[in-house]
Amino acid sequence: MARIELNHITKIYGEPKRKGLLPEGARAVNDVSMVIPDRSFTVLLGPSGCGKTTLLRMIAGLESITLGTIKLGDVDITNIPPGDRGIAMVFQAYALYPHMTVWKNIEFGLKNARMPSYEINRRIKEVLKLVNLEEYANRRPANLSGGQRQRVALARAIAKRPEVFLMDEPLSNLDAKLRSSMRTELIQIHKSLQSTFVYVTHDQVEAMTMGDNIVVMNQGVVKQIGTPIEIYDEPNCVFVAQFIGDPGMNIINLKDGKKIGFRPRNINFVNEDNVPKDGDCVIRGEILAVENHGSEFLYFVDIGLGKIYIKDSDRTLKAVGDSVEILLKRKNVYAFDEDENRIYGDKEVDRVYESFRSAGNQL
Repeated sequence: MARIELNHITKIYGEPKRKGLLPEGARAVNDVSMVIPDRSFTVLLGPSGCGKTTLLRMIAGLESITLGTIKLGDVDITNIPPGDRGIAMVFQAYALYPHMTVWKNIEFGLKNARMPSYEINRRIKEVLKLVNLEEYANRRPANLSGGQRQRVALARAIAKRPEVFLMDEPLSNLDAKLRSSMRTELIQIHKSLQSTFVYVTHDQVEAMTMGDNIVVMNQGVVKQIGTPIEIYDEPNCVFVAQFIGDPGMNIINLKDGKKIGFRPRNINFVNEDNVPKDGDCVIRGEILAVENHGSEFLYFVDIGLGKIYIKDSDRTLKAVGDSVEILLKRKNVYAFDEDENRIYGDKEVDRVYESFRSAGNQL
Protein backbone atom coordinates (compact mmCIF):
# COMPACT_ATOMS: atom_id res chain seq x y z
CA MET A 1 0.00 0.00 0.00
CA ALA A 2 1.43 3.39 -1.07
CA ARG A 3 -0.24 5.53 1.58
CA ILE A 4 2.08 8.32 2.77
CA GLU A 5 1.76 9.60 6.32
CA LEU A 6 3.54 12.78 7.38
CA ASN A 7 3.77 13.42 11.12
CA HIS A 8 4.79 16.90 12.32
CA ILE A 9 7.30 17.37 9.48
CA THR A 10 9.49 20.42 9.96
CA LYS A 11 12.46 21.69 7.96
CA ILE A 12 14.62 24.43 9.47
CA TYR A 13 17.61 25.70 7.53
CA GLY A 14 20.70 26.77 9.44
CA GLU A 15 22.94 25.34 12.15
CA PRO A 16 22.08 25.01 15.87
CA LYS A 17 24.08 27.17 18.27
CA ARG A 18 24.67 24.21 20.54
CA LYS A 19 24.44 20.45 20.11
CA GLY A 20 20.95 19.18 20.86
CA LEU A 21 19.24 22.45 20.02
CA LEU A 22 17.15 23.14 16.93
CA PRO A 23 18.57 25.38 14.19
CA GLU A 24 17.48 29.01 14.38
CA GLY A 25 17.05 29.61 10.64
CA ALA A 26 13.93 29.93 8.48
CA ARG A 27 11.27 27.22 8.69
CA ALA A 28 10.74 26.16 5.08
CA VAL A 29 8.20 23.56 6.25
CA ASN A 30 6.52 24.07 9.61
CA ASP A 31 4.86 21.20 11.50
CA VAL A 32 3.06 19.56 8.57
CA SER A 33 0.92 16.52 9.37
CA MET A 34 -1.29 14.87 6.75
CA VAL A 35 -2.07 11.62 4.96
CA ILE A 36 -1.61 11.25 1.20
CA PRO A 37 -4.11 8.52 0.24
CA ASP A 38 -3.04 5.36 -1.55
CA ARG A 39 -3.44 5.62 -5.37
CA SER A 40 -4.42 9.28 -5.16
CA PHE A 41 -3.23 12.04 -7.47
CA THR A 42 -2.24 14.51 -4.77
CA VAL A 43 -1.12 18.00 -5.76
CA LEU A 44 0.99 20.21 -3.49
CA LEU A 45 -0.07 23.69 -4.57
CA GLY A 46 1.18 27.10 -3.55
CA PRO A 47 3.26 30.13 -4.54
CA SER A 48 7.01 30.03 -5.02
CA GLY A 49 8.83 29.61 -1.71
CA CYS A 50 5.86 28.10 0.16
CA GLY A 51 7.73 24.87 1.00
CA LYS A 52 6.03 22.46 -1.41
CA THR A 53 9.22 21.36 -3.22
CA THR A 54 11.10 21.03 0.08
CA LEU A 55 8.30 18.79 1.38
CA LEU A 56 8.43 16.69 -1.79
CA ARG A 57 12.21 16.29 -1.51
CA MET A 58 11.86 15.19 2.12
CA ILE A 59 9.41 12.47 1.04
CA ALA A 60 11.96 11.40 -1.60
CA GLY A 61 14.81 11.40 0.93
CA LEU A 62 16.73 14.09 -0.94
CA GLU A 63 16.32 16.61 1.88
CA SER A 64 17.00 15.99 5.56
CA ILE A 65 14.17 16.30 8.07
CA THR A 66 14.67 18.54 11.11
CA LEU A 67 11.68 17.15 13.01
CA GLY A 68 8.98 14.58 12.35
CA THR A 69 8.56 11.23 10.63
CA ILE A 70 7.40 9.89 7.27
CA LYS A 71 5.72 6.53 6.79
CA LEU A 72 5.08 4.74 3.49
CA GLY A 73 2.35 2.24 4.21
CA ASP A 74 3.34 0.73 7.55
CA VAL A 75 7.07 1.38 7.10
CA ASP A 76 8.87 4.34 8.67
CA ILE A 77 11.08 5.64 5.83
CA THR A 78 12.36 8.74 7.64
CA ASN A 79 15.95 7.51 7.72
CA ILE A 80 15.89 5.09 4.76
CA PRO A 81 18.19 6.12 1.85
CA PRO A 82 16.40 7.54 -1.24
CA GLY A 83 17.21 4.53 -3.44
CA ASP A 84 15.60 2.10 -1.00
CA ARG A 85 12.26 3.88 -0.54
CA GLY A 86 10.45 2.49 -3.59
CA ILE A 87 9.92 6.03 -4.85
CA ALA A 88 10.66 7.57 -8.27
CA MET A 89 11.01 11.31 -8.87
CA VAL A 90 10.47 13.29 -12.07
CA PHE A 91 12.16 16.69 -12.01
CA GLN A 92 11.42 20.00 -13.70
CA ALA A 93 14.66 19.53 -15.66
CA TYR A 94 14.34 16.24 -17.53
CA ALA A 95 17.87 15.08 -16.52
CA LEU A 96 18.24 12.83 -19.56
CA TYR A 97 21.63 11.59 -20.74
CA PRO A 98 22.17 13.53 -24.01
CA HIS A 99 24.53 10.92 -25.54
CA MET A 100 22.08 8.05 -25.00
CA THR A 101 19.03 7.08 -27.04
CA VAL A 102 15.56 6.99 -25.51
CA TRP A 103 15.94 3.23 -25.06
CA LYS A 104 19.33 3.56 -23.37
CA ASN A 105 18.09 6.34 -21.05
CA ILE A 106 15.34 4.06 -19.75
CA GLU A 107 17.60 1.02 -19.68
CA PHE A 108 20.37 2.64 -17.62
CA GLY A 109 18.63 2.56 -14.24
CA LEU A 110 17.29 -0.94 -14.77
CA LYS A 111 20.77 -2.25 -15.55
CA ASN A 112 22.12 -0.64 -12.39
CA ALA A 113 19.42 -2.54 -10.48
CA ARG A 114 20.94 -5.76 -11.90
CA MET A 115 17.69 -6.72 -13.58
CA PRO A 116 17.77 -9.62 -16.10
CA SER A 117 18.04 -8.48 -19.72
CA TYR A 118 14.79 -10.17 -20.77
CA GLU A 119 12.91 -8.27 -18.02
CA ILE A 120 14.60 -5.00 -18.98
CA ASN A 121 13.55 -5.40 -22.63
CA ARG A 122 10.01 -6.28 -21.63
CA ARG A 123 9.64 -3.28 -19.32
CA ILE A 124 11.09 -0.80 -21.80
CA LYS A 125 8.73 -1.94 -24.55
CA GLU A 126 5.84 -1.73 -22.11
CA VAL A 127 6.59 1.82 -20.93
CA LEU A 128 7.37 3.12 -24.43
CA LYS A 129 3.93 1.96 -25.49
CA LEU A 130 2.34 3.53 -22.42
CA VAL A 131 3.85 6.97 -23.15
CA ASN A 132 3.43 6.70 -26.96
CA LEU A 133 7.14 6.79 -27.78
CA GLU A 134 7.62 3.40 -29.46
CA GLU A 135 8.82 4.91 -32.74
CA TYR A 136 11.30 7.19 -30.95
CA ALA A 137 13.25 4.48 -29.11
CA ASN A 138 16.46 5.07 -31.08
CA ARG A 139 16.42 8.88 -31.01
CA ARG A 140 18.55 11.01 -28.72
CA PRO A 141 17.03 13.74 -26.50
CA ALA A 142 18.27 16.55 -28.78
CA ASN A 143 16.02 15.18 -31.54
CA LEU A 144 12.88 15.20 -29.40
CA SER A 145 10.38 17.91 -28.55
CA GLY A 146 9.98 19.18 -24.99
CA GLY A 147 6.87 17.07 -24.49
CA GLN A 148 8.59 13.95 -25.81
CA ARG A 149 11.59 14.49 -23.52
CA GLN A 150 9.24 14.82 -20.57
CA ARG A 151 7.58 11.54 -21.54
CA VAL A 152 11.01 9.86 -21.65
CA ALA A 153 11.64 11.06 -18.09
CA LEU A 154 8.25 9.64 -17.09
CA ALA A 155 8.97 6.34 -18.87
CA ARG A 156 12.28 6.03 -17.04
CA ALA A 157 10.50 6.47 -13.70
CA ILE A 158 7.62 4.14 -14.61
CA ALA A 159 9.99 1.35 -15.70
CA LYS A 160 11.26 1.04 -12.12
CA ARG A 161 7.71 0.27 -10.95
CA PRO A 162 7.87 2.38 -7.81
CA GLU A 163 5.12 2.53 -5.22
CA VAL A 164 5.07 6.33 -5.42
CA PHE A 165 5.77 8.88 -8.17
CA LEU A 166 6.96 12.32 -7.07
CA MET A 167 6.83 15.11 -9.67
CA ASP A 168 8.36 18.56 -9.20
CA GLU A 169 6.73 20.99 -11.67
CA PRO A 170 7.43 18.64 -14.61
CA LEU A 171 5.42 20.69 -17.13
CA SER A 172 6.71 24.18 -16.34
CA ASN A 173 9.20 24.18 -19.25
CA LEU A 174 6.53 23.40 -21.86
CA ASP A 175 4.43 25.86 -23.85
CA ALA A 176 0.72 26.27 -23.06
CA LYS A 177 -0.54 23.83 -25.71
CA LEU A 178 1.95 21.11 -24.73
CA ARG A 179 1.14 21.59 -21.05
CA SER A 180 -2.53 21.02 -21.77
CA SER A 181 -1.91 17.80 -23.71
CA MET A 182 0.59 16.53 -21.13
CA ARG A 183 -1.92 17.12 -18.34
CA THR A 184 -4.31 14.79 -20.14
CA GLU A 185 -1.57 12.20 -20.65
CA LEU A 186 -0.54 12.29 -16.99
CA ILE A 187 -4.15 11.72 -15.90
CA GLN A 188 -4.36 8.70 -18.21
CA ILE A 189 -1.00 7.33 -17.01
CA HIS A 190 -2.09 7.66 -13.38
CA LYS A 191 -5.32 5.85 -14.14
CA SER A 192 -3.43 3.09 -15.94
CA LEU A 193 -0.75 2.58 -13.26
CA GLN A 194 -3.02 2.94 -10.20
CA SER A 195 -0.01 4.28 -8.27
CA THR A 196 0.25 7.15 -5.81
CA PHE A 197 1.21 10.42 -7.52
CA VAL A 198 2.44 13.46 -5.59
CA TYR A 199 2.72 16.46 -7.87
CA VAL A 200 4.15 19.91 -7.07
CA THR A 201 2.98 23.00 -8.92
CA HIS A 202 2.27 26.72 -8.44
CA ASP A 203 -0.26 26.56 -11.32
CA GLN A 204 -3.76 26.22 -9.91
CA VAL A 205 -5.13 25.20 -13.34
CA GLU A 206 -2.84 22.15 -13.27
CA ALA A 207 -3.92 21.39 -9.73
CA MET A 208 -7.64 21.70 -10.42
CA THR A 209 -7.58 19.67 -13.65
CA MET A 210 -5.29 16.81 -12.55
CA GLY A 211 -5.53 16.37 -8.80
CA ASP A 212 -8.18 14.45 -6.92
CA ASN A 213 -6.59 15.61 -3.65
CA ILE A 214 -5.17 19.14 -3.35
CA VAL A 215 -2.93 20.41 -0.56
CA VAL A 216 -2.71 24.22 -0.55
CA MET A 217 0.44 25.54 1.15
CA ASN A 218 1.75 28.97 2.12
CA GLN A 219 4.83 29.97 4.13
CA GLY A 220 5.62 26.36 5.02
CA VAL A 221 2.14 25.63 6.40
CA VAL A 222 -0.73 23.58 4.99
CA LYS A 223 -3.70 25.95 4.65
CA GLN A 224 -6.33 23.51 3.35
CA ILE A 225 -6.68 19.96 1.99
CA GLY A 226 -9.57 18.81 -0.16
CA THR A 227 -10.91 17.86 -3.57
CA PRO A 228 -10.80 20.51 -6.34
CA ILE A 229 -14.50 21.23 -5.82
CA GLU A 230 -14.08 21.59 -2.04
CA ILE A 231 -11.07 23.89 -2.41
CA TYR A 232 -12.87 26.11 -4.94
CA ASP A 233 -16.36 26.17 -3.42
CA GLU A 234 -15.46 26.09 0.27
CA PRO A 235 -12.15 27.92 0.87
CA ASN A 236 -11.39 28.08 4.59
CA CYS A 237 -9.41 31.33 4.52
CA VAL A 238 -8.67 34.42 2.44
CA PHE A 239 -5.40 33.01 1.10
CA VAL A 240 -7.04 29.92 -0.41
CA ALA A 241 -9.99 31.97 -1.70
CA GLN A 242 -7.69 34.35 -3.58
CA PHE A 243 -5.16 31.76 -4.72
CA ILE A 244 -7.74 29.43 -6.29
CA GLY A 245 -9.63 30.72 -9.33
CA ASP A 246 -8.73 32.64 -12.47
CA PRO A 247 -8.79 35.31 -11.19
CA GLY A 248 -9.17 34.52 -7.51
CA MET A 249 -12.00 35.59 -5.25
CA ASN A 250 -12.69 39.30 -4.83
CA ILE A 251 -12.05 40.30 -1.20
CA ILE A 252 -13.28 43.61 0.23
CA ASN A 253 -12.10 44.86 3.62
CA LEU A 254 -14.80 46.29 5.88
CA LYS A 255 -14.38 48.89 8.62
CA ASP A 256 -14.79 46.40 11.48
CA GLY A 257 -11.87 44.32 10.19
CA LYS A 258 -14.04 41.61 8.71
CA LYS A 259 -13.95 40.81 4.98
CA ILE A 260 -16.50 39.89 2.37
CA GLY A 261 -15.67 37.75 -0.65
CA PHE A 262 -17.36 36.79 -3.92
CA ARG A 263 -16.21 35.03 -7.09
CA PRO A 264 -15.89 37.07 -10.34
CA ARG A 265 -18.31 34.64 -12.02
CA ASN A 266 -20.95 35.09 -9.32
CA ILE A 267 -21.63 38.78 -9.82
CA ASN A 268 -23.38 40.36 -12.80
CA PHE A 269 -24.09 43.73 -14.33
CA VAL A 270 -27.62 44.96 -13.69
CA ASN A 271 -29.68 44.70 -16.89
CA GLU A 272 -33.06 43.41 -18.06
CA ASP A 273 -31.90 39.82 -17.45
CA ASN A 274 -30.45 40.60 -14.01
CA VAL A 275 -32.98 42.65 -12.11
CA PRO A 276 -32.32 43.21 -8.37
CA LYS A 277 -34.74 41.64 -5.90
CA ASP A 278 -35.37 42.30 -2.23
CA GLY A 279 -32.26 41.45 -0.26
CA ASP A 280 -29.89 41.76 -3.22
CA CYS A 281 -26.96 44.16 -3.12
CA VAL A 282 -26.47 46.66 -5.95
CA ILE A 283 -22.97 48.14 -6.22
CA ARG A 284 -22.03 51.14 -8.35
CA GLY A 285 -18.67 51.16 -10.06
CA GLU A 286 -16.49 52.38 -12.91
CA ILE A 287 -14.77 50.08 -15.39
CA LEU A 288 -10.98 50.48 -15.28
CA ALA A 289 -9.93 47.74 -17.74
CA VAL A 290 -11.41 45.13 -20.05
CA GLU A 291 -9.93 41.82 -21.28
CA ASN A 292 -11.50 39.87 -24.14
CA HIS A 293 -11.19 36.14 -23.39
CA GLY A 294 -13.17 35.04 -26.44
CA SER A 295 -16.18 33.38 -24.84
CA GLU A 296 -16.34 35.98 -22.08
CA PHE A 297 -14.99 39.32 -20.91
CA LEU A 298 -13.02 40.06 -17.76
CA TYR A 299 -13.70 43.50 -16.29
CA PHE A 300 -11.66 45.30 -13.64
CA VAL A 301 -13.98 47.62 -11.76
CA ASP A 302 -13.52 50.27 -9.05
CA ILE A 303 -16.47 50.11 -6.63
CA GLY A 304 -15.20 52.70 -4.16
CA LEU A 305 -14.69 50.17 -1.37
CA GLY A 306 -12.04 48.46 -3.47
CA LYS A 307 -11.31 47.08 -6.94
CA ILE A 308 -12.91 43.85 -8.15
CA TYR A 309 -12.99 41.51 -11.14
CA ILE A 310 -16.16 40.52 -12.99
CA LYS A 311 -16.40 37.69 -15.55
CA ASP A 312 -19.32 38.21 -17.90
CA SER A 313 -20.38 36.34 -21.06
CA ASP A 314 -22.70 39.12 -22.29
CA ARG A 315 -21.50 40.00 -25.80
CA THR A 316 -22.54 43.65 -25.29
CA LEU A 317 -19.05 44.93 -24.61
CA LYS A 318 -18.67 47.66 -22.04
CA ALA A 319 -15.85 50.19 -22.31
CA VAL A 320 -13.22 51.61 -19.99
CA GLY A 321 -14.69 54.58 -18.11
CA ASP A 322 -18.28 53.31 -18.21
CA SER A 323 -20.34 53.65 -15.03
CA VAL A 324 -22.06 50.39 -14.17
CA GLU A 325 -24.32 48.82 -11.56
CA ILE A 326 -23.37 45.38 -10.29
CA LEU A 327 -25.69 42.79 -8.76
CA LEU A 328 -24.51 40.65 -5.83
CA LYS A 329 -26.77 38.04 -4.21
CA ARG A 330 -26.48 36.92 -0.60
CA LYS A 331 -26.10 33.23 -1.62
CA ASN A 332 -22.83 34.05 -3.43
CA VAL A 333 -21.19 35.75 -0.45
CA TYR A 334 -18.30 34.45 1.68
CA ALA A 335 -17.33 36.10 4.97
CA PHE A 336 -13.97 36.14 6.75
CA ASP A 337 -12.94 37.32 10.20
CA GLU A 338 -10.15 39.69 11.28
CA ASP A 339 -7.61 36.83 11.06
CA GLU A 340 -8.73 36.05 7.49
CA ASN A 341 -10.36 32.75 8.50
CA ARG A 342 -13.72 31.75 7.04
CA ILE A 343 -16.90 32.60 8.94
CA TYR A 344 -19.47 29.81 8.61
CA GLY A 345 -22.44 30.82 10.78
CA ASP A 346 -25.36 32.08 8.68
CA LYS A 347 -26.25 34.87 11.12
CA GLU A 348 -22.68 36.17 11.23
CA VAL A 349 -22.38 35.99 7.43
CA ASP A 350 -25.68 37.92 7.19
CA ARG A 351 -24.20 40.66 9.41
CA VAL A 352 -21.09 40.93 7.21
CA TYR A 353 -23.26 41.05 4.08
CA GLU A 354 -25.52 43.78 5.54
CA SER A 355 -22.47 45.76 6.62
CA PHE A 356 -21.20 45.62 3.04
CA ARG A 357 -24.61 46.63 1.64
CA SER A 358 -24.79 49.55 4.02
CA ALA A 359 -21.28 50.76 3.16
CA GLY A 360 -22.02 50.46 -0.56
CA ASN A 361 -25.24 52.46 -0.29
CA GLN A 362 -23.40 55.35 1.36
CA LEU A 363 -21.02 55.85 -1.58
